Amino acid sequence: MKPALMIFSLAALSATDLAAAASAAPESTVSHEQFATVLGGNWRVPQNAARDQYRHPEQTLTFFGLRPDQTVIEITPGNGWYSELLAPLLKDKGHYVAAIVDPATSDEAKKSADSLKHKYAADPAHYGKVEVVAYAPQAPVFGKPGSADTVLTFRNVHNWVDAGNEAATFKAFYEVLKPGGTLGVVDHRAKPGTTAKDNAQNGYLPTDYVVKLAQNAGFTLAGESEINANPKDTKDYPDGVWTLPPALVKGEQDKAKFLAIGESDRMTLRFIKPVK
Repeated sequence: MKPALMIFSLAALSATDLAAAASAAPESTVSHEQFATVLGGNWRVPQNAARDQYRHPEQTLTFFGLRPDQTVIEITPGNGWYSELLAPLLKDKGHYVAAIVDPATSDEAKKSADSLKHKYAADPAHYGKVEVVAYAPQAPVFGKPGSADTVLTFRNVHNWVDAGNEAATFKAFYEVLKPGGTLGVVDHRAKPGTTAKDNAQNGYLPTDYVVKLAQNAGFTLAGESEINANPKDTKDYPDGVWTLPPALVKGEQDKAKFLAIGESDRMTLRFIKPVK
């Protein structure tokens, strides 16, 4: 009989709790000490490190089951926030792949790709083994079928929904993962009882909608966590989630108020590609 998949939360775990959890997990699990080393790394951009209080990277990656020997694909890393952690953690025994939108797609995509590649090239000690894969948004391919242990995406699903390519993207996740592989998703969580249509263009999505996207692609929901929850987020801003930090699109207007709220309330979901 296969063991039951557990749904749990790491939101309240202390450093001691995390260390104990790691000691009880397989030896290949990333340890609290390894996380502490990369979180305190002098290669990290200070503005990125300041976001740790909202993004809980150690707890999030632990929840997703990160191991240093995995092949991990991160989808659209942006300015490389998670690259600063994943690339060093995986460089010795694993493989970190940054999947970016094909630079030929738009000027914005090219600018983003150039910036990220410059970041990697400027620090070969930490990013020298990073593989960059470009994909076409409407027909995404992230690598050879069955080649990845884990696919991670942070605050991207709403963009694919707004662009209408969400189903193709989740199917591509399924294709690139090994049987038993993990899909980890973090995104801005919409108000309960609202639909994806209700939240069009505001950056938020209902959790059940994201779960359904993954299930339609073939995934099984293996866990939900409140690690990245923020009950202060009222989700009713005329300018959407970008009203909150780090975007703060309203500039100095009510800045103190939005800084006090912090970053958005987020769902954190772990899916598994079934072993057939």
